[in-house]
Amino acid sequence: VCNNTQRNICLMIYSVLLAGEVTYMISQCFHCINIKHGIYILYDTGKTLKSHTCINVLLDQVCIVAVSVIVGFKSEVRDKIVGFGAHIQIGNLDAARSYETRPVVVGDSMMAALSDYPEVKHVQRYSTKPGMIKTADAFQGMVLKGVGQEYDSTFFHRHLLEGEFPQFSDSASSNRVVISKSLANKLQLKLGDKIDTYFIQDDVRARRLKIAGIYQTNFSEYDNLFLLTDLYLVNRLNNWEPDQVSGVELEIRDYDKLEETTYEIAVDTDENPDRYGAEYCVRNVEQLNPQIFAWLGILDVNIWVILILMIGVAGFTMVSGLLIIIIERTSMIGVLKSLGANNFTIRKVFLWFSVFLIGKGMLWGNIIGLAFYFVQRWSGLFKLDPETYYMATVPVSFNIWLFLLLNAGTLLASVLMLLGPSFLITRIHPATSIRYE
Repeated sequence: VCNNTQRNICLMIYSVLLAGEVTYMISQCFHCINIKHGIYILYDTGKTLKSHTCINVLLDQVCIVAVSVIVGFKSEVRDKIVGFGAHIQIGNLDAARSYETRPVVVGDSMMAALSDYPEVKHVQRYSTKPGMIKTADAFQGMVLKGVGQEYDSTFFHRHLLEGEFPQFSDSASSNRVVISKSLANKLQLKLGDKIDTYFIQDDVRARRLKIAGIYQTNFSEYDNLFLLTDLYLVNRLNNWEPDQVSGVELEIRDYDKLEETTYEIAVDTDENPDRYGAEYCVRNVEQLNPQIFAWLGILDVNIWVILILMIGVAGFTMVSGLLIIIIERTSMIGVLKSLGANNFTIRKVFLWFSVFLIGKGMLWGNIIGLAFYFVQRWSGLFKLDPETYYMATVPVSFNIWLFLLLNAGTLLASVLMLLGPSFLITRIHPATSIRYE
């Protein structure tokens, strides 16, 4: 299993290789179409121009696929972390870094006050208790997470493999639990089995729970840790009062306002301890998981590396193509100058022609890149090792503004790189160029 740095490098390489694989599958078909419908402009330069257009198609497609995969991967990992713990958590300041938490009071009035924030979408309580599962042949450490009837189970319903996600309660214990597939496989458990769990506080306390559902998110850090059950059961194991919990989770409407919302809530709660004197601590998902989000931030560097390399190769290709066209059309340039055309007019003709070729390549590249997106989105054609990448298929994401910005930036960078070589036209003299016609 790769660590975060190795996984980061593997993902960047895989994104480029995946784009290359898609390119290979369609290259022969595209080559035939290109030969059949190639545009022969400026007489016999068509073959050179078509080859440069084809290279631009492939490079543009590589950029779209690579960006789509990396952005999709970041989004998928972030959504799984948020699914386990929401965007913002409010807990006890004295237990900020432990699953053996200290309680805070979260009553109906606080729940209502938190719901009144305009950016807060949903509020739910939770409690945790570290413990151990023991079977006849093995044992495994775990964290029992209790949730109430207000818990939003959409995330776990999406990843549920077997059974159901019960309607958990804060007033009674059903002695039912939802467990991950990885834990079930390690302990050789199946749906409907009863498991013995042990919790150590002042003394050892045991609870027998029945497996009501099995989920799989492929996010091993959490799949190997969490079991979900009733909030009432966990509070009893912790010997807490009915209105005491480990904390409260908040889902927000706009992730871009995460820091702003966290600060606003923290200002209102940090200086107001509960009736037992416990101080509240407000932290968002990025503060709770700094290493994972730092790793995801590094993926942005991968995107820039790929874009710079691809745009650089595309620019070099177009520059060399323009120089070849100018050299092949030297006599024609001389004739145009002898007929009165100035350097600026002739440069415009060649630059517009280059823009046409770039645009043609980008159009085909966009079609191929979008085709890959939709095929992967709906069929999951390309697979991943979930033990390494946290997901079973290659994730893809499409953002229309990022798509337009990528195209505009590629076109602008390519045209700017062609301005320099076009000055070669100003060095061509009519008498010298026509002499060898």
